[in-house]
Parts: sequence; structure tokens; C-alpha cells
Amino acid sequence: MELLKELSEAAGVSGNEKAVREVVLRHIADHVDEHRVDALGNLIAVQKARPQASQPKRVMLAAHMDEVGLMIVYIEKNGMLRFEPVGGIDPRVLLAKRVRIGPDGVPGVIGMKSIHLQDPAERKKVPSADKLVIDIGASNQEQAGRLVKVGDYAVFDTAFAPMTDSTVMGKAFDDRAGCAVLVKVLQAGPYDCELHAVFTVQEEVGLRGARVAAYGIDPDVALVLEGTICDDAPKTRDETPVTRLGAGPAITIADRSVIADRALTNMLVQTAQAHGIPYQFKAPGLGGTDAGAIHQTRSGVAAAVVAVPARYIHAPVCVLNLNDYEHAVQLVIETLKQGAWS
Repeated sequence: MELLKELSEAAGVSGNEKAVREVVLRHIADHVDEHRVDALGNLIAVQKARPQASQPKRVMLAAHMDEVGLMIVYIEKNGMLRFEPVGGIDPRVLLAKRVRIGPDGVPGVIGMKSIHLQDPAERKKVPSADKLVIDIGASNQEQAGRLVKVGDYAVFDTAFAPMTDSTVMGKAFDDRAGCAVLVKVLQAGPYDCELHAVFTVQEEVGLRGARVAAYGIDPDVALVLEGTICDDAPKTRDETPVTRLGAGPAITIADRSVIADRALTNMLVQTAQAHGIPYQFKAPGLGGTDAGAIHQTRSGVAAAVVAVPARYIHAPVCVLNLNDYEHAVQLVIETLKQGAWS
């Protein structure tokens, strides 16, 4: 749980993933044969196959380090900060939330008009991000400018915490949960395949890191590790949720970015069944992952996705089931042990 806590609480909005990369590297450095950071900021680690492996396949495992957040774009004369969202954020989750800004983690609050000052029509509308400001307690532009610069990132100020014996809450489980799974998989290696583990950047703004990393690696197959949509709360009509908390890791059949390779998907299912690992299928056609970029690289790459369900992704706080996380680790490790990878 400590690894997941470290990753969750690290600040890493798209394009500013350094703090997350440092946490990851500290946990994997002794378990890989080489590692490097490419021009975009992807952390690429290579774990060579076991010596007895014959003609091992090059397997790319990817998990993105970045999270959705905000970027400061202007400082008002009264010291308030204007911002733009980075990645997909519903403006309804922004109101009155605490944030940390810039490398020094300057505390701030996303300001909103008090309900006492709103007319009835305003109460029925959600203000867009360009109508909101961040209040850092500064009284003027000069004072605010000494603390925060235009271009600084802001992240939600959310502490990781247990809720029950099996559930935890924290920020950025999309995709720090996938990063934690990938770290655990490397720590359990090596395998009968050559692992190219990529902790990617800028997934939330267009799968950018995965695209260039996959081009350089040119893998035989790829497996993407994610934190995915969980919407199992009660609904007004009978409909299947995308995933359910506590039902095991989610295997993707198809989403908006990729139709998963059927042979790899079948291997994941067969491995789960053989080892008694609970699993579920993510409802098709929703969301997207780095697999969308990876599978179209060069002449094409067979790709599949394993995800840890998390409630309230792309919001200030998410909820995750630790059993789903542990079972995702187990599923990926056991799948990599299959002879078909060598």
C-alpha cells in the first residue's frame, strides 16, 4: 500500500511527470538491467529475459505517469489565478477544491461565488473553468507573482487514506494504479521474455509518450496497465456498469482507441481461470488508453489492456479496491510466465 500511496500523492500533471518518475525509478532501479529517460520524459526500463529463454519476444508493458490537472495562465491584478484544465476534467468537480501549485506546492483554493450571492438561474448552472479562479491568499498581482508563475501546474491536494480493510481513497489512481502494478511486475521478474517497461508521459492529452516510446522499442506485443472507469453506484435504470469495484482486474475487449488483440485477451482470461484470479470485462466502447497509440506503431503491434477499476477518476479523489490491485499484479505476472511469450 505504501507504493500506491507514494505514487498517488506525487504531483504529475501531463508534461510535468518528473516527481512520479523519481518515485518509480527508486523502486525499480535494482530490478532492471538498464533504464533511460527519452526526449519526451518517458521512463523506459529494460529487464532482460532469463538466460534459459530461447529467442525471447520483446514485450512492451506501459503505464502512464501523468494525471489530469490545471495550468496557471494568468495572474489577475487582485492576485487571483486564472487557469486552464490539462486533460479531461468535468468542471463540476472543481468548485471549492484545494490545490497545490508549482514546484513548491503553494496551497490554493478554487474560488466560486457564494450561494448567498447567486441568483436562481446561476444556481442551476455549472460555471466553466474560464469563469473560475484559484485563490492563494495574495492581495495583489505582485504578491501572487512571487509565489506562482504563469505556466505552473496545479494538482488536487488529496491525501491517500484507507477507507476499509480493502478500499482506499486518493488522487490519480488513473494511472498511478497501473504504475504500481508495473513496478510490482518488474520486482517479480525476470521472465522468459524481454520486458520493455515504459512509464509513459502525456497520455491524458493524446497518448503522446506511448506513441514515441513504442516506435523506438518496436515491440512484438504490448500490454497496457491502467486505472479505469468504475461506475457501479446505483442507477435510475437497469444498465451494466463499465466495471465493478471488487470484481477483479478489468480486461478490455474494445474501447474508443483500440480493439484488443483477441489472442492476448484470451491468454489473460485463460491465465486468470487457471490460477483462480477473479477478473471482469470492461464494458466495450468506453474510454481510451495508451494501447490506442501503441497498436498502430510501425507495422502494427498486438496489444491488450488490463486495468484496475477506480471510482471517480479524473476527479480530486478516487476510490480503489486493494484486492483488484493485487489481483491485477498477479494476473500480469502469471501471464508473463506463460511459454507463449518466449
